[in-house]
This record gives sequence, structure tokens and C-alpha cells, in this order.
Amino acid sequence: MAKVLIIGAGGVGAVVVHKCAQVPDVFSEIILASRTLSKCEKIKKAVKEIEGVDIKIETVDADKVPEMVALIKKHKPNLVINVALPYQDLTIMDACLETGVNYLDTANYEPPDVAHFEYSWQWAYQDKFKQKGIMALLGCGFDPGVSNVYCAYAQKHYYDSIKTIDVLDCNAGSHGKAFATNFNPEINIREITQVVRHWEKGKWIETPAIIEEGSVHFMFDYPEVGLKDSYLLYHEEEESLVKNIKGLQRIRFWMTFGQQYLTHLKVLQNVGMTRIDEVEYEGKKVVPIKFLKSVLPEPASLGEGYSGKTVIGCVFDGEKGGQRVRKYIYNICDHAECYKEIRAQAISYTTGVPTMIGAMLMLKGIWKGAGVFNMEQMDPDPMMDLLGKYGLPWIVKDFNGILPE
Repeated sequence: MAKVLIIGAGGVGAVVVHKCAQVPDVFSEIILASRTLSKCEKIKKAVKEIEGVDIKIETVDADKVPEMVALIKKHKPNLVINVALPYQDLTIMDACLETGVNYLDTANYEPPDVAHFEYSWQWAYQDKFKQKGIMALLGCGFDPGVSNVYCAYAQKHYYDSIKTIDVLDCNAGSHGKAFATNFNPEINIREITQVVRHWEKGKWIETPAIIEEGSVHFMFDYPEVGLKDSYLLYHEEEESLVKNIKGLQRIRFWMTFGQQYLTHLKVLQNVGMTRIDEVEYEGKKVVPIKFLKSVLPEPASLGEGYSGKTVIGCVFDGEKGGQRVRKYIYNICDHAECYKEIRAQAISYTTGVPTMIGAMLMLKGIWKGAGVFNMEQMDPDPMMDLLGKYGLPWIVKDFNGILPE
């Protein structure tokens, strides 16, 4: 029996609350906090209707450490689950340090004024968390998260040495909107307009952003949904996996994008709407991408009528007993089934389910430690055992497909 404090009431936050409410023998008390109380109230109502569980709600500005500290001291949770914005990772970690409470998040820190994300800021907390005797688990969503666990599982069960990893993320769903992002628009657009990096033979190699000339992409035949154009993209799990997967020579991350989405994004960038610096408008300072976020559909609102499936997994190439082994571990998730269960779309669902499972494993003491950890540093078997039970079954098969060299 444990008490959790969940920070963030977006699409992922809603899924985490629902999934925690489905396991009352572990999550005996759930507190949801956000800057916007109305979002918390909406989730509270839905959780009561669907799960029959009452949760508590609070308002908090997660940018302010004193507010976070006061909230933690008021409720005394066993774990803080951060599904707020990546900008707020460090302030929430600071509050957990001050109060001696374990921490879990789904995305690494990103400074608001620079479209750049890496683990260095959070890894710098290693000694502080270790000295305090508390645990921080980073990137406990799907990718990063389950993708890291797939890698750890492959390393443990199928390989002596993994030479290459290709993470392949496909959303073959349709929400019916002309342009919308499946998670926070500001974070999403910042991520995919950056210069691409992948790791090969001990160094990072840069290639153009997905909407630029020369971007790297190819057609991959995804299970159940078929051929989809997949673009090379930098993703944060690459940074930790190169440290923790032995023998690795190359790691890449690929994501599918439709032409309509890419065309809209190019136009928005060309007219300056993806800028993250301030501009002056009618005597006020406005950040264009923040304004754009305010007029785009809320990701949490996309669930109803969303059709199609996501296919996310990892392709491995390496050796076992002197023999070459190629494996593909993946999950298929149906948007409509997610909506039927908890009124969510599959992108939020695939992130929120592993968040709950990771929290459960920490609260039960199955995953434990003092310091800052990435997912692949944990024993993968407990999460792999639970993914199917809570809605994300996985498949492993020999891989005979073609990937770019």
C-alpha cells in the first residue's frame, strides 16, 4: 500500500492516474497536481466514472521548488511521478531531494530557452540522490522506457554482444485533424525540428532535420500496418543505451511521419511559428511556439474517433555463441481499444502504462537503488512480465527484414 503524487494532468498524466487506480492494492492513495486545476478535475471525474476510485487533486507550479516541497510535505507520498513538462524535471528533482522522496519521470530535462535535450543535467544528480539514499528513475515511458527495457531484455536473454540497435516508432493511426501532435505540441515540435544525431563507432554523427533537404528516411514494413516512411531522428534513449549495452557499435532511432504532417510543419517553420525565442506583438512579449501550442488541438482530446495502431519496437543485430542473431521485439497498440478502456489515444497510453508499472516496481522494492538510473540498468524481466497484463503485450521474433546500412 503506497501513496503517489503525480505531477502533470495532460494526456499521459490521465493514463497514469487511470492505470494506478486499476491497482488499488499497490496505489492506495493517488494525488494529482497540475498548474491547471480544471484539467485535474476532469481526470478526477473520469477516474471515478470508469475505475470507481476517488483521487485527490491539487494545484502547483512545478517550476517553483518551494511550492513542490510544500505539496510533498503536505501529502508525504512514497513516490513522485513526474509527467509534467521536461522543463520542470530539475525543480521536481530538487524538491524530491529536499524531502527525501523517490522520483520517476518519462522524459529527460530540456532547458526552455534552448531546443536541446540530454541526460547530463539529470545525471549530475547522481551523488546527491545516492547520499540522500533515494532513487530517481529516468525515462520510464515507452520510448524512452520500454525501448530501453527491450534492449536490456535482449542483452540478458538473446545476446552475448549486441552490435546494432534500431528503434522503430510507427503511428499508423488517424485522428482526423489537419494538423495535430500526439503529445505536448511545444515539446514535440522542438524535438523533431532539431538536427538529427545517431551514434556509430564511438561518435555521434549529425544529419539534417526531418523537414530539411537530405534528411535520412526509408520504407519499413511494420507488422500489421505495412510499409511506412520512417525518418532518422535523435531520441534520448540513445544517449544512455550507448553507455549500458555492451559491444554496441551503432544505435539509431526512426519515426514515421506522413507527408501532410511534414508539409504543415515546414510551412509553420518557414513563417516563424516554431521559434522558441520571444517576439514583440502589440506591446507584449510572445513566444511563437507557445502561441502555436495554444491554438492546436490538446493531445488529450484526440482519443475519440482515433483509428489505427501504433507499432513500436527494437531490431537487434549481434552474436550469441559465435553465431549472428537478429531479433525484433515490438508492441502493437490500438487507438480505439485505448479509448474504449480509459478514453485515451495510444500515444498517451503507451507512455502512461509503463510509467505505472515502473512506479509499481519501485514501490514494491523490486526495482531499487540509491542514485539516478536509466531503465536499462534495471532487471528487465519484472517489467516484461507485467507489460502484457496491463495492456502492452510484446512480441519477439527473428528478424529477416532490410535496414539501411
